[in-house]
Amino acid sequence: MENAMRSTDSISMANALAPHMQSCRRIVPVILAGGSGTRLWPMSREQFPKQLIGVVGRDSLLQATVLRMDGFSGDFDVDMHPIIVCGEEHRFTTEEQVRLCGVDARIILEPARRDTAPALTLAALAAVEGNEDAILVAMPSDHSIADLCALHEAISIAADYADSGMIVTLGVPPTRPDTGFGYIRLGEALEKGAHLIDRFVEKPAAELAAQYLAAQTYWWNSGIFVVRASVWLDALARLNADMHATCTAALKDGKADGHFFRPCPNQFGRVPSDSIDYAVMEHIGDAGSPCNGVVVPLSAGSSDLGSWDAVWEAMEKDGLGNVGSGRVVFEGARSSYARSDGGRLVACVGTSNVVVVDTDDAVLVADRSHAQDIKRLVARIREQHAPEAETHRKVRRPWGFYDSIEHGERFQVKRIVVAPGARLSLQMHHHRAEHWVVVRGTALVTRGDDQFLLSENESTYIPLGVRHRLENPGKVQLEIIEVQSGSYLGEDDIVRLDDCYGRI
Repeated sequence: MENAMRSTDSISMANALAPHMQSCRRIVPVILAGGSGTRLWPMSREQFPKQLIGVVGRDSLLQATVLRMDGFSGDFDVDMHPIIVCGEEHRFTTEEQVRLCGVDARIILEPARRDTAPALTLAALAAVEGNEDAILVAMPSDHSIADLCALHEAISIAADYADSGMIVTLGVPPTRPDTGFGYIRLGEALEKGAHLIDRFVEKPAAELAAQYLAAQTYWWNSGIFVVRASVWLDALARLNADMHATCTAALKDGKADGHFFRPCPNQFGRVPSDSIDYAVMEHIGDAGSPCNGVVVPLSAGSSDLGSWDAVWEAMEKDGLGNVGSGRVVFEGARSSYARSDGGRLVACVGTSNVVVVDTDDAVLVADRSHAQDIKRLVARIREQHAPEAETHRKVRRPWGFYDSIEHGERFQVKRIVVAPGARLSLQMHHHRAEHWVVVRGTALVTRGDDQFLLSENESTYIPLGVRHRLENPGKVQLEIIEVQSGSYLGEDDIVRLDDCYGRI
């Protein structure tokens, strides 16, 4: 497949061609990278959800997912240009992390959150190339998988079933009565350990989950789906014609922007919100269902990391069951998880079954058994209009990042780091003035009609209402200290006059 997103005309023809497509032995990885940043707060935030952070390793969960098909061998060729579906607000960080993996991905930007079924539909429409009908391997971007060989084996089996027109999901044989997973009831046994899907089951209460475990006929739903693009599109058209039509229209009226593709916001706003499970999978097995479903076993140490308790479960523990990340010391603690992301020392003495997470601007202390309640906690923080629900103190931008060091009623101090060759937008402010001091590198400053260079230890002043731009013309990072002063210091007091990142 070509590196760039193909034209909107060919995308819009995908559905029309679907009945006439020829099967091909090609797998297209699809990474579903939505997220609201609530369940792993305070590490994850609205503007920096959990797939973008390194939860169980050095790589972020998104990066681990992007690399997950590396080394796959079998009867199917893997397209080395995966499709990623993510939110508009996460586009630059997503692109940067994928680029650091050495992967050339196609990124579809959802104008609004509509859950996983529309995301997979956009990817299915985009995956069609000519009259070829590729097999999609749709993976959540926020899962951890320990055994990639076992995953590849399960996907190889699933692709064989998908090649014959089945919608396939990977199921995890349960090890405990977990209420945080959806379940799949097994139907008739097939070859290679697979089963027909009898039905999907919602997340159960504890008593029912125990019954499912004892029955040995229910598997956890992993959220990984393997299906031909045309099969998904046809099933959705029959089961949810409105979603199919509006997604198709959104792609038809969308536009390419480098590696990004932007579906039409107006059309996509009409797309109904629904999950893959609700929109299609729960109808499998019903009378008149347009397709059959197969579940293939996956025993690869997978976890959806849906809570800090799940993170604790997935990580290697010390002799007393503790997990530490960063500057952490345990004394007499048991079964506890502690993480220091702000550089401070976190010491846990005599704790049992607790979670402690320290960041630059927030500290979480929770009982592990109440880790699922963090989502409600974040909702309360958001109701108070506190910034900690939305962003970190350190905020990433396409040109680098800024770190809000200190603030008061009429001032704010930021550390701004600009990557070599990058520049901020040409902008002005209605309510604040700014003082810039260069502490590393060289700055190219536009101020009004003037343009000049600043070296280390030199400074300048940007008056209120004056258009200005900061650029890094050098080959090392530019670092400045910015002191803002004025009656209003919010990020929405930025009037962009010119921007190379399309943010006007």
